[in-house]
Amino acid sequence: MTNANPLNTPMPTETREAVVEVKNVTAGYVTGVNILNSCSLTAYAGELIGIIGPNGAGKSTLLKSIFGQVKVRDGEILLRGTNITNLKANKLVAQGVGFVPQNNNVFPTLTIRENLEMGIFLKPKGLVERLAFVTEIFPELGKRMSQRAGSLSGGERQMVAMSRALMMGPHVLLLDEPSAGLSPVRQDEAFLRVKEINNAGVTTIMVEQNARRCLQICDRGYVLDQGRDAYTGTGRELLNDPQVIGLYLGTLGQD
Repeated sequence: MTNANPLNTPMPTETREAVVEVKNVTAGYVTGVNILNSCSLTAYAGELIGIIGPNGAGKSTLLKSIFGQVKVRDGEILLRGTNITNLKANKLVAQGVGFVPQNNNVFPTLTIRENLEMGIFLKPKGLVERLAFVTEIFPELGKRMSQRAGSLSGGERQMVAMSRALMMGPHVLLLDEPSAGLSPVRQDEAFLRVKEINNAGVTTIMVEQNARRCLQICDRGYVLDQGRDAYTGTGRELLNDPQVIGLYLGTLGQD
């Protein structure tokens, strides 16, 4: 892994609590075929981490490995120091991991409220408090609780999906391409909401196809290539790193 920090100075985040640690993880969907190859990542408390890279680099696989949906064959994944490698998704949710997949991320026949209630079924006594929290970030949802999720636009569904994942009060939120398929206006709105969620104190790890916007808002970024973390640094460092620009971003970050 290459550090994009040209001075190679210690990053101040190292003194903070590590919420998620991915340590040299090798993982894949099919026996004998690895998508991740000794991949590592650390997210500290309160950070917004962006993951970018070419198609097929293993970005979504990394999130799914953290969330127990892809078999980890080597290495380990820690949540606040506790080993959660290959733990089932329902147990991860109970331990404070929220995940928003790219597709099929709402229950279309249920109302917005019912979708949010599904997100807190493990702790139903906290419903009122968590509804207040998510509707403060997504106030438009609070006005449309009785509307069926299937009638919403793509951007609105994304808001419901993120809200449902926040209902359990997660320590970390995993977002798989939250801007995918959205119009430019809706993409900007999605990034603003991600930043609001993070500003509310939720450690966030986001895979994103829109590399420029991702690096503009994230605290630190990882560039994945062939299943490995090839580069890491602050968002600004990666946007301006000549190697990252030349190999992955083209002219991105030069204007």
